[in-house]
Amino acid sequence: MIPQGENLMRVTKMMIKPLAMAVAFASIGVMTAQAAPKDADKSSVAYEGTPSTVDPSSAKSVRTPGAPDLTEAEFEKAKQIYFERCAGCHGVLRKGATGKPLTPDITQERGIDYLKAFISYGSPAGMPNWLTSGDFDEETVELMAKYIMHEPPQPPEFSLADMKETWEVIVPPEDRPTKQMNDLNLENIFSVTLRDAGQIALIDGDSKEVVKIIDTGYAVHISRMSASGRYVMVIGRDALINMIDLWPEEPQTVAKIKVGMEARSVETSKYKGWEDKLAIAGTYWPPQFVIMDGQTLEPKKVVGTRGMTVDPQEYHPEPRVAAIVASHAHPEFIVNVKETGKIKLVNYEDLDNMSITTIDAARYLHDGGWDASMRYFLTAANNSNKIAVVDAQDRNLEAMVDVGKIPHPGRGANFIDPEHGPVWATSHLGDNTIQMIGTDPEGHPDKAWKVVRTVEGQGGGSLFVKTHPESDNLWVDTALNPNEAISQSIAVFDINDFDAGYEVLPIAEWADLGEGPKRVVQPEYNKAGDEVWFSVWNTQDKNSAIVVVDDETRELKKVLKGDYMVTPTGKFNTYNTQHDVY
Repeated sequence: MIPQGENLMRVTKMMIKPLAMAVAFASIGVMTAQAAPKDADKSSVAYEGTPSTVDPSSAKSVRTPGAPDLTEAEFEKAKQIYFERCAGCHGVLRKGATGKPLTPDITQERGIDYLKAFISYGSPAGMPNWLTSGDFDEETVELMAKYIMHEPPQPPEFSLADMKETWEVIVPPEDRPTKQMNDLNLENIFSVTLRDAGQIALIDGDSKEVVKIIDTGYAVHISRMSASGRYVMVIGRDALINMIDLWPEEPQTVAKIKVGMEARSVETSKYKGWEDKLAIAGTYWPPQFVIMDGQTLEPKKVVGTRGMTVDPQEYHPEPRVAAIVASHAHPEFIVNVKETGKIKLVNYEDLDNMSITTIDAARYLHDGGWDASMRYFLTAANNSNKIAVVDAQDRNLEAMVDVGKIPHPGRGANFIDPEHGPVWATSHLGDNTIQMIGTDPEGHPDKAWKVVRTVEGQGGGSLFVKTHPESDNLWVDTALNPNEAISQSIAVFDINDFDAGYEVLPIAEWADLGEGPKRVVQPEYNKAGDEVWFSVWNTQDKNSAIVVVDDETRELKKVLKGDYMVTPTGKFNTYNTQHDVY
C-alpha cells in the first residue's frame, strides 16, 4: 500500500496546476505561480546557495517532538545535504535570509505534503526545483521534507583560541623585503578568484600574463588591498584568509588564519596613521567578526553579532557579517550585520575599551560601496528592497532609499549624470532596472538620496554594475538570468545618453568555450579605465575564461583562458580596489 504522502506526491507531479502550486507555496511564504526555470535555479544555487563550508559532522543531531521519525543514518544524510545545498540561503539555523525561514514552527504547521511540493518544484523567487531539475529523487525529497520538520542542529562556536590554533606566519615582517623586488606594475595587477580550484591567479593587467597562482581557501569571495598597496588579503568561504605580499621576487602568502567555518568579508585599516596596522574579517558562522594585526594576522579581538533585529525587534541567533569597508573619516571599520539589519561603526583605536556605534538600517544587509567623495557608504538591504546611506564623517544614518527588487550592486558605480549630477548606481537580482541615486547633498540638495533615474536593462539576475572615472560607459551583468542569451552577454549604456538604451555584447560567444552555462559576471576595469575585464564563469568540468573588452570601442581585445582558469568569478584590480575606484 502506498503511504498517503507518497501517493499525493505522485498525483501532484502528474496533475498539479499553476494555481495549486501558488496555494502550496503561498502557505510557506513563497510568491510564485509556477516552477522556476531549471537554468535559473542552477545559476542561483551556484552563486547564492553554494555549499556551506561548515562541516555537517560538527553539528550535533537532535530529535524534535511532532516531526517524523528518522533513523540516525537518515538524519546524518539529510544534514549533509542541507549544509551542502540549502544553508547558504536559508542559514545554518534555518532562520532565513535570501531564502525563507524553515524552522519547525513553520514546517510542522505546513505538513510534509506541502513541504515535498515546495522542495520538488521550487519558485522563480530563487528556490531551486530540486525534483524536476533531476538533482533530487522522490526519496531524497521526502527525506529533506522530514528533516526540516526537526530542530536544526547547531555547529560548534569558533573562539579566539580556535583561531590561534590555525594562525601561521610564514614569513615574519622582519624577514620581508624592504622594497619591491620585482618589476611588476603593482598598480595594475588583477587578483582573480579561481573559485572551485581553491586558488587565486595574479594576472598582469599590462601583459595579460599570469604572474602567479596561489593556493587559498575554498571559493575566495573577495580580494582586498591593504592601504599601502603592498598586501592582497583574500578570504575563502571556508573562512581561511591569505595575506599575500606583492613585493618579493615572486608574490607569496606570508601569513594565514582560519577565522571561523564560513565567511565572506575581509578588510584592512585605511585611516591616516593606521595604514596596514589592522585587518578585520567577518564570518557567517559563527556570527561574529575578528580584528587582527595587519602585518601578521594575529587575532586580537572577537566580537559576536547575535542580537535583536531592527524590525520587528526579535532576537536572531545567526546574524551573519556581510560587507565590511574601512572608513577614511575615522579610525573605524563599517560592518554590515545581515539578518539584524544593523550597521556597526567599529572604532579600533583602543581594542581593550572598544567603542562600537550601532546604526539601525534594514534587514538583510549585503554589499555596497562608497560614493565618489568617500564620505557616504551606500549599502543594499537586499530583501528589504532598500539602500541604506551611512555618513561616515558624522557617523549616522543619512537616508534610507527605496529601490527595486533585491538590489545587488557589488560596490556600485559612481558617475556624473548629465541631468542629475553625481550619482551612485545599483542593479537588481529581482527586476530588470538599474537605478541611480543622487549623492551630492551640497551641490544638488534636491536630488540627494533619491532615485533620480531608472533605466531598464536586459533583465533581472544582475550581480554587478561598473564604470570608471575615465569612462563614459556603464556595464551591467545579468549572470543569474534564466535566459542563456541574457546571462551570457553584457549590457552597456552611454552614461551621457541613457535615452539611447543599451548595447548588448556577446561576451560568452567571444570567449569561444564550447558547452556549459557560461555566465558572464563582474565587470572590472584596469587602472587606466580603458579596458573592462569580464569573467565567463562555466562549471568546474568545463572551460572558463576572462574576456577583455576595449572600453572606448566596445570591441573584443583579448581572451584569457587555459587549464588554470577554473570557475573564475571575482576579479579585483589592485589600484582600483586600494583606492575604492568604481
